[in-house]
Amino acid sequence: MDIIAQLSSALADRLAAAAPAVVALKAGPRQRSGILWRPDVVVTSEQAVGEHEAGVAIQSGVEVTAKLAGRDPSTNVAVFRLEKPLSGAMAARGDMPRAGSLALVVGADPAGAPTGRLAMVHATGPAWHSMAGGRIDTLIRLDVRLGSDEGGPVLDPAGAFLGMSTSGPRRRGLVIPAATLARVVDPLLEQGHIPRGWLGVGLQPVAIPDSHQSSTGQTRGAMVLQLVANGPAQNAGVLPGDILLSVDDFHFGQRRGLQALMGPERIGKAVTLRLLRAGELREVGVVIAARPRS
Repeated sequence: MDIIAQLSSALADRLAAAAPAVVALKAGPRQRSGILWRPDVVVTSEQAVGEHEAGVAIQSGVEVTAKLAGRDPSTNVAVFRLEKPLSGAMAARGDMPRAGSLALVVGADPAGAPTGRLAMVHATGPAWHSMAGGRIDTLIRLDVRLGSDEGGPVLDPAGAFLGMSTSGPRRRGLVIPAATLARVVDPLLEQGHIPRGWLGVGLQPVAIPDSHQSSTGQTRGAMVLQLVANGPAQNAGVLPGDILLSVDDFHFGQRRGLQALMGPERIGKAVTLRLLRAGELREVGVVIAARPRS
């Protein structure tokens, strides 16, 4: 048997072995894929769920009612509880892949049978923050565009679990790594959401007046347009019209927004706001609070 035939046979075996860990998930008119995280819990891509809070999980033709238990747009993870458990188990976690290595994107067809898509790991990198501020433990970018297989497991060539497939900016295939899933699934099941930090301000990017750029060391800031009543910023003495310059080491005007600083680990922590008020530099201490649920 030549090397191509051996690879083909090995990939088919990996896909067959992954079948018990993947389900078709139909919530609303679109069918997507999901990971059977535990016998009664399915994990999928949050952006693919839409506004639907109930659906059906299908595994090899067996249908089970699934209800949304929690969602976190910042890490793009949604979890569903199943009315009845299904049989299956997720493979052991794999090591961080190298760029150029192969990955198997596993999905499910409408009957819950496994589908496969061969991808190459386009790029890898350290932890990063999504546009919504969620911390993703490692960067794993794939060279594929996803369809109904979005939300299913991604495996390395040995069949180990790398994470969940999802579509990133410009429809780039990304993997939400297993470590991120492990960190957010249980809190989502318990609380329905991942608490995030909050200052209680509405901000507008502005240019720092030329006369104050030397003293502030910045050309850009963020003007306070709104303050939530009894929110952290108002309680600390921040006023409408203040121009925020920095929060601890973060300087407004940087490419990445303030959201990246508002992770759940920052709730209850004191930070220092540096601001410009009527041409005068000031520092204000603020304790980050949990964002109220809307």
